[in-house]
Amino acid sequence: MIMRILGEGQYQIADADLDRLNALDAAVQAAADADDEAGFSSALEALLDAVRAVGTPLPDDVITPSDLVLPDRHTSLARVRELLSDEGLIPG
Repeated sequence: MIMRILGEGQYQIADADLDRLNALDAAVQAAADADDEAGFSSALEALLDAVRAVGTPLPDDVITPSDLVLPDRHTSLARVRELLSDEGLIPG
């Protein structure tokens, strides 16, 4: 799976890492549902850090569609709420 972090780049994510990322995504969803701005910021940062840690960055000159686009760490809770589905930011 190819994930893009807005303003940063794309990462190749192995299927084996999706459960871990989905657990972190659930924390983002829970904080958003609770209207917990501090918890949301912390959870989003943890999710983005995990994507960077487990993902392999794609070179900037490689142009490929992203399977999933994640907001950057400065994205507001209100904006992320617009992006969240029933499954969070990461389906599955």
